Amino acid sequence: MTDPATAITILLVEDDPADVLITREAFEDNKIQNRLYVARDGAEALDFLYRRGAHITVPTPDLILLDLNLPKYDGREVLQRIKSDPELASIPIVVLTTSALEEDILRSYQLRANAYVTKPVDLTQFLAAVRQIDNFFLRIVRLPPSPVAHVNP
Repeated sequence: MTDPATAITILLVEDDPADVLITREAFEDNKIQNRLYVARDGAEALDFLYRRGAHITVPTPDLILLDLNLPKYDGREVLQRIKSDPELASIPIVVLTTSALEEDILRSYQLRANAYVTKPVDLTQFLAAVRQIDNFFLRIVRLPPSPVAHVNP
C-alpha cells in the first residue's frame, strides 16, 4: 500500500459511468491510495481545474486521465485549454479513450498530451492498462510540483 505522502491526486475526465467504476476498481485493486476525482464532462473538468462553483476547494491534480469523447467541451478542447494555460500546462495528461484513429492520436500529441492510451474492450485488459498508468506515474516518473491553482473566468 502506498504511503499517503506519495499518493497523487488524479482527475479522471470521463462521462461513461462504467469506465469510471472500472478505473476506480483498478486503483483499488492496485492498492494505491491516490485521490481520484471525477469530472463527467469537459465543462466540469475546467471548473475543477479553475476551482469554480462546487470545486472551489479541490486540490490541483498531479495527473489527468482524459477521455476525448465528452459532452459540453470534448477532450480535445479541454486538452488545448489546459496546455495553453501556463499555470496548468505542466500537469501530465494521459488521453484514455476508445478511439484508435490515427488522426485522434496525432491531434492529441499536437495538443501536447503526454501519452495516448486506447481503452481495451476486454475488462481484464482495461484494468491492467489503468494499473500500468498508475504504476508508471506513481513509481517511475517524477511529476512536476503542483501548479498554483487560480481562478479563470
